[in-house]
Amino acid sequence: MRISTAAFYENASTRISDLQSATAQKQTQIASGKRILTPADDPVAAAAALTVSQAIDVNTQFAANRGTAKDALSLQESVLSNYTTLLQNVKTLTIAAGNGALDDSQRQYMASELAGRYQELMGIANSRDSTGNYIFGGFKNTLAPFTDVAGTTATYNGDQGQRLLQVSTSRQLSINDAGSAIFQNIKSGDDSVSVTPDAGNSATATGAISAATVTDATQLKHHNYSIDFTTSAALPPVTSYKVFDLTTDPKKTGTPVAAANYTTDPQTIAFDGLQFSASGTPASGDKYNINPNAQSIFKTIGDLITALNTPATGVTGKANLTASLSAANTNITAALDTTLNVRAAGGARLQELDTLDNEGDNRSLQYASTLSNLQDLDYAKAVSELTQNQLTLQAAQQSFVKIANLSLFNYIN
Repeated sequence: MRISTAAFYENASTRISDLQSATAQKQTQIASGKRILTPADDPVAAAAALTVSQAIDVNTQFAANRGTAKDALSLQESVLSNYTTLLQNVKTLTIAAGNGALDDSQRQYMASELAGRYQELMGIANSRDSTGNYIFGGFKNTLAPFTDVAGTTATYNGDQGQRLLQVSTSRQLSINDAGSAIFQNIKSGDDSVSVTPDAGNSATATGAISAATVTDATQLKHHNYSIDFTTSAALPPVTSYKVFDLTTDPKKTGTPVAAANYTTDPQTIAFDGLQFSASGTPASGDKYNINPNAQSIFKTIGDLITALNTPATGVTGKANLTASLSAANTNITAALDTTLNVRAAGGARLQELDTLDNEGDNRSLQYASTLSNLQDLDYAKAVSELTQNQLTLQAAQQSFVKIANLSLFNYIN
């Protein structure tokens, strides 16, 4: 078979060019440390590496979110720790104020100290984070959550929102607690509840719900409830009631905690350690709100200041002072219990974040190992292949030079 000179040169040039490209690619792989330079090098591995890289990015973002959550919860814990110390000091001062040897002037000195504590409390309740947002305002974190009212109580300007962060693939964690739950809605120490007719109740109906009786204190949940009455359209009409736990089922879509027909007047309604007496003729759609009596710590301290500034004159004055000190002591104890519960919940969240951090670190190592197996270069193998390519290229170049000279004209010469 005759091979033309043009074909010979073309084939040799193509082969040498291929060898040069393979050698250059191997050198680039060694320089970068990566086996896959373009998806064409290994399409399957390149696609898998992209998936793993995306998983690494997501895991890194979750780690950043957990860091943000830890900062927020740690700051809240620090503030609540100061708040706990303040409550303990106020409690100590309240107990000391009950000393019968004190006179009115000395109690007024204590009232002045409590006024300072009140201002300190206002500062704690309106604490901000490093970005200037208020900690205890719920979603309204750009507005001061508490406004002082004449040094005797405070109004809450925030909402009940809890900001959530996605800290893992399947876990969202709240990073704050609403100030109303910490400083205002403190359950009273006597387990009492209030019964309030809904504003939309019929003006002509004669239904009524009596005050609550605690039948079993161990079953009390201190939740908010709604007693809803309904009258059927069928004849004869049947009136029934359902009791919903608004704390766990605010939209009333779950199973009622109690339900029955309203057949007697009066009729006992009992649930969760509470008992009520329903009487009269409620209209269809009437509702009654059951809420645990709550106390604001601002009002507790404000009332205590007023009591200490009031002269304890005579038997009545001393009795009023004793009653005020007793009520304040009970409410401060309830505030401490509420705060410790919030701190315990925050501590549990911080502990969960530590666990998720450990899981995230392990996952990061697994992803890194998988990605390395997919795209990292085997240096020993790569250097061996580079040496082989260089030898092959050198041999091809030298043989081309020699063979190119084997022409008839060179022989004649």
